[in-house]
Formats: sequence, C-alpha cells, structure tokens
Amino acid sequence: MSTPAEDRFFIGWLGALPPALRLFIPLVMVALIAAFAVLGWTLSRAQDDPGTAAFRFDYRAQEVTGVLMSDPYPTVWVTNGTDRVPDNEMLLLAGQGKRGPNLGEAQDGDLVTVRGIVLERGTLNMLQVGRGGLGEGDATQLPALENLGRWQLTGEICDGKCLAGAMRPGTGLAHKACANLCLTGDVPPIFVSSAPLFPDIRDSEYLLVGGPDGGPMAGSLIAEVGKLVTIEGQVHRRGDLLIFNADPNTVETAR
Repeated sequence: MSTPAEDRFFIGWLGALPPALRLFIPLVMVALIAAFAVLGWTLSRAQDDPGTAAFRFDYRAQEVTGVLMSDPYPTVWVTNGTDRVPDNEMLLLAGQGKRGPNLGEAQDGDLVTVRGIVLERGTLNMLQVGRGGLGEGDATQLPALENLGRWQLTGEICDGKCLAGAMRPGTGLAHKACANLCLTGDVPPIFVSSAPLFPDIRDSEYLLVGGPDGGPMAGSLIAEVGKLVTIEGQVHRRGDLLIFNADPNTVETAR
C-alpha cells in the first residue's frame, strides 16, 4: 500500500503523473516559458537598433562611370550615374567577400566603369563591385581636396562594407573579428563619429579613414576597431566625402 509521500514521487517510466503533480508541473512549465520570453525581450531591448542598413538587391545591379580616387581607398566620383547612384557623388567601393575591389589596370584619376550591388545605410553608400575596369572616354577633374583642419574625434572605427549593410549591426565589439578580416583585406574603414561634426555637410557622422600621409589607415589602428576611441588627425573633404587622416599615436580609449 502506497503512502502519500510515495504518491508524490514521480518516475517517468512508471506511468502517469501522481495527482499532486498534475497541476504543479504545467504551472512550472508555463512560468518558465513566460520567464524566457521576458528575458529575450529584455535582452533585445538592450541592444542597439541595427537600422535599415542592407544590400539593396531590390535596386538590381547598378553600373556607373566616374573618376577613380585611389587614396586612401578606391572611391569613384560619379560622372555618369543612375537613378539610384546619382552624378556628383563620391561612391565608396568594395569587392566581393572581405576584400577591396578589383579594378584591373585602373589608376588614380582614370575614368572607370564599375558594376555591382549597392549597400546603403542612411546616407552612407557603397558599391560591392562585381565587375570594374577602365571606362570609355576622357576623365574629368576630381573635386578639389579641401583641408578642414586638425580635429580630435570620438567614435568607432568600423569596416565600411559591413557598416553599410553587409552585416547588421556591423558595429561594436561583437563585430570586431569580422571587421578586422575585412580591413586587412583592404575594405575601406569608416570612422563613425559620436556626434555630427559639420551640420551643413551630408554624411558628416561618417568619415573615410586614412593614414597621416594620405594613404591607407595605419595598421596599428586595427586593434582599436569596435571600441569607443578618441583620435586626432586632419579632416579633408572631397566632394561630399569626408576623409579623416587619423594619427595612430594619438588614440585613446574614450570614457
């Protein structure tokens, strides 16, 4: 003859739940499901909004012609654009995967034609080049490089391709390993300022990062990717593109 205590002891292979547990266990299951739902919602609310950055496959492949700016990273001053990539825009370029674009024998100042998929994050635009090379016709003059002086900026260094929409959110320490691979593959780095610098200039929170000599970003700054940092350097403007020639000797972790 079983005792009340034995009636409450449950062994799965012996059969049905004891009467005393038939209400308790479903209540525990419902409580756990509700608790995990609340935990998931709370964690999701704590994350930064990744925004609307994305590959714009809905635009289909875009083909534009323009003048190549090689330094600090390949960029095209669009002279013959499309309804999605207008004329007189400095268009950042990346290749497929984690590398820079293949533009054949094209050099700085040459007229080039590039075809690929647009990546778009707000007003930050990039073209993932599937095909590119010398264009037909004569190149026009690139916009003049305007020196805006030396600035101390606070923000984050990101790889431009993932930031523009290849990954979401494409920022922060969680993305650091992926960003480092992109940057070592010559994907253009972008400095995302914590506040707009020039309210009257479009894209003022995004700056293409170069080195103090005007070439590619110093390799030592790859270690600072994904962090909130403060860096000094010259800021230049060419067309609608801001270029930050970051001095690696001035980097500090922001507080």
